[in-house]
Amino acid sequence: MVRTKPFILAGGVAFAALQVLGRVSGSRRSERLASLPGDEIVPRPTITTNHAATLGAPPTDVWPWLVQMGWHQGGWYTSRWVDRLLFPANLPASDRIIPDLQNRTIGDFIPDGPPESGCGFVIERLDRDVSMVLHSTTHLPLAWRRRGATLDWTWTFHLSEVDGDRTRLLFRTRGTLSPIWVWLLYQALIVPADFVMAGQMMRGLDRRVRASRTPDPPAEGHTDRLAVTRR
Repeated sequence: MVRTKPFILAGGVAFAALQVLGRVSGSRRSERLASLPGDEIVPRPTITTNHAATLGAPPTDVWPWLVQMGWHQGGWYTSRWVDRLLFPANLPASDRIIPDLQNRTIGDFIPDGPPESGCGFVIERLDRDVSMVLHSTTHLPLAWRRRGATLDWTWTFHLSEVDGDRTRLLFRTRGTLSPIWVWLLYQALIVPADFVMAGQMMRGLDRRVRASRTPDPPAEGHTDRLAVTRR
């Protein structure tokens, strides 16, 4: 019995660390305290997370990649091993700008799952090269929603220019959940996972914006990966 205590303690410390990282990784205190477009959509959130990173391109170069995100569209820019492990039905995230997705407007639906799931976001705010706010009440399983469970949340992506040639990306989630067991499940599973997923998304986005600025010339007999059309 005594031998199990160090493992329990270590597990508790690891869980606590993931809870913190799942809420604030990469972000500064000033960013977490700042008001962002879309905050008013969920005015009294029971869950708030803020993740941030500095990307190696100005907002005008980041925006085309950001605005095309979505399931089986631009993707969410996570690594393929993450997709295969957690979301095996996902297609690879795009390595190119998709012209048909560059003219999105307020009210457009961005899918986050197969059509039959009805899962996705509605664009609530759109300020080119600055911010995009997505809103969803459809992310819980349909059977749960039919029994009264709710998750009402927003994703806000906010771009700020840094030194004229880089972008500070702040990714904020605000949500309310009910009943209490849904909130507890979110706390236990989604918040720690958010540390991994948000970091993956930002690193994947950064790799793409950097590559699109200085693409390597294709080797003989190979196709430029930035010009490949997704199937």
